[in-house]
Amino acid sequence: MILAPIVFLPLPLMYNSEVGRCAYVVLIMAVYWVAEVIPLAATALLPIALLPLLGIRASKDVCVNYLKDTNMLFVGGLIVAVAVERWNLHKRIALRVLVLVGSTPRWLMFGFMASTAFLSMWISNTATTAMMVPIAHAVLGELKAQRKSKPVDSHRIRESYIQCWYIHIIIYSEEEYQTELDREFTNMEKGLTLCVAYAANIGGSATLTGTGPNLVLKGQIDILYGASAGINFSSWFVVAFPNMLISLALAWFWLQFLFLGPSCFFKRSKPKDADSTNDVIRSEIKKMGPMSFAEKAVLAHFVILAVLWLTGEPEFVPGWADLPFLKKGYVTDASVAICVSISLFMFPSQRPTFLCYTGLSKPRPALLDWQTVQERMSWSVVILLGGGFALADACKASGLSQIIGEALRSLTSLPVWLLVFLLCLITAGITEITSNVATATIFLPIIAELAVGAGIHPLYLMIPVTISASFAFMLPVATPPNAIVFAFGNMRIVDMAKAGIVMNIVCIAVLQIAINSWGYAFYDLGTFPDWARPNVTASV
Repeated sequence: MILAPIVFLPLPLMYNSEVGRCAYVVLIMAVYWVAEVIPLAATALLPIALLPLLGIRASKDVCVNYLKDTNMLFVGGLIVAVAVERWNLHKRIALRVLVLVGSTPRWLMFGFMASTAFLSMWISNTATTAMMVPIAHAVLGELKAQRKSKPVDSHRIRESYIQCWYIHIIIYSEEEYQTELDREFTNMEKGLTLCVAYAANIGGSATLTGTGPNLVLKGQIDILYGASAGINFSSWFVVAFPNMLISLALAWFWLQFLFLGPSCFFKRSKPKDADSTNDVIRSEIKKMGPMSFAEKAVLAHFVILAVLWLTGEPEFVPGWADLPFLKKGYVTDASVAICVSISLFMFPSQRPTFLCYTGLSKPRPALLDWQTVQERMSWSVVILLGGGFALADACKASGLSQIIGEALRSLTSLPVWLLVFLLCLITAGITEITSNVATATIFLPIIAELAVGAGIHPLYLMIPVTISASFAFMLPVATPPNAIVFAFGNMRIVDMAKAGIVMNIVCIAVLQIAINSWGYAFYDLGTFPDWARPNVTASV
């Protein structure tokens, strides 16, 4: 905290210009974000103090970045997410999915991953993981109790795995068999808890509001190029959702192979403890009771918001935002999110009789109140996004992004696909030790200048780098979902690292396929866009 400003002080003294002073602020914030010497959101407030003092940007120009359209989009999405959490709708959805998929370990893993990924698309990855991990541990606890209550046949024969085209048979003593069962259960416990964190990280990448880096990209694009770049909820979903599905499927296969063993792919019989597992899940649903009026109302708001987001400006077909009575560009995804959010404060949480009154009784309470929002809202992320936008604006205004982009111009001699792959690897590596929002905030303006200077479509580099910032699977400190799983489970860092390094490679490989196939066609990445040409002129 003290050394960073002192160590970097020669930079603004030697280069007494806006560029040198802006670089000084960027380096201090980068160190503070990586080391977390003060809270991330507190670091994000530094531009308001430092940029005006150093003569880089006026205070009014800095502060306007903290509540931009993208920030309000996130606020609206978070308010809807708070309503979903308040009425436990997310838990009911997760439990229903688990009942549908069955009780074998591999299908339980599929159920946990599918429900976690879906919920992470709409509510925070941290909240989703915090809700799913206790459910996973309740199921695992029941499985463990059932296994301990059953006698062990000392001469039982088990087919362990198919090896070299023949069946390998092992005969265990009673003690050896029990030890083997304990080892298998420990592996299954690790797999079922780790799959929740990985599904949360992958699922959040599918929607524009699913995770912080996606919103950072939206805000950076708006600052650098304006709304004409075509990044909105529906256009992002077209490219990112299929990528998420493929990555999630491969993650499921890999975690099965690693923690359940190759034999899980060949087992077809129903395990004896499957019924007890179903009983645990059904008992959780029974505790929740029938679906309440409030849950149905929140679900309706949630569906309406998702449909409006997806059909606003799909790009490939006209959307409702193109209706003639709406001014072009006036109504955005943020407008929709805030409209639905305000409705949650008006709509009753109990079935009304007439205008929310029953005789002379008091009005029904609303689905959401401000006290609940104040307590559960992740305001720190809103400030973190604002700090990133303020920093990006300063880098652009001072010319720092342009200078760094020109310094990296030698990288453009590489084939574009290889350049994208290297940038994604670097981003995924750095985000293992620092906040993914901070990583995206620092990288994206530089990558935008690099792309424009080389005549590459900016989205060709920026989209995959943004998504790869969510691919942090190796360390507990990489993301909050990783940390939650590590704290709950019987997990070692080596277990997470062993599973995570393959996940990083696999997800980045899938991302390369996505951006060079349907993403390439959808965004016309082979053509340098007109909306980026003014930046070329400015750099010349």
